[in-house]
Amino acid sequence: MIIGGFTKFSLIDYPNKTSAILFTQGCNLRCPFCHNPELVKPELFEKSIPFEEIANFLKKRIGLVDAVEFTGGEPTLQKDLKEAIVQVKSLGFFVKLDTNGTNPEIVRKLLSNKLIDYIAMDIKSSIDRYDDAAGMIVDKDKIIESIQIIKNSLTDYEFRTTMIREIVGDEEDIEKIGEMIKGSNSYYFQKPHFDKMLSKDFKGEAFKDTELLEFKKIMERYVDFVGVR
Repeated sequence: MIIGGFTKFSLIDYPNKTSAILFTQGCNLRCPFCHNPELVKPELFEKSIPFEEIANFLKKRIGLVDAVEFTGGEPTLQKDLKEAIVQVKSLGFFVKLDTNGTNPEIVRKLLSNKLIDYIAMDIKSSIDRYDDAAGMIVDKDKIIESIQIIKNSLTDYEFRTTMIREIVGDEEDIEKIGEMIKGSNSYYFQKPHFDKMLSKDFKGEAFKDTELLEFKKIMERYVDFVGVR
């Protein structure tokens, strides 16, 4: 595992559970609004934290922390992700995975082996605008495949979109996202942070709360639960 950061305790990242968060280095997308550039751009990588060091810390937190979240970067790029998750679960922790959905086969294998207890997938924008949102050409078929795999699993999950006007756009985009994830259990609109972004040239604008509430009404036609963070 190439690990760029580790948060020892969080109350907000795993629904209804305390968690520790492991941040992997490296991502196959270049979303201009990404707020973790030090995990995306190799020239910004800091010295990797040995997984053994984290595992030893977690052994001391058994019974004190409920879960471990694997995020990034993009965790599914890590060749030994499965082995790391197996080790974490052997200690009795729940496991959450954050993913951009570009590696559906990895997602499928982890879910089919019951190694994930909660999975969160980012939906960057509507399919028509996905390349702009991701900062590069994306295989949209893989995105759709990952959505279907997650929807059809028996694992708790959420889909989520960072709401930036230049990335998502308007009600039409919300409708298109709704069609992509139609029949899903849960979806969140996430408010953006502009203090630190991958692209220094990107100028983004957040939606007003009133606009997000209107978008929420639209999405509720497609998804069982819709939240705003």
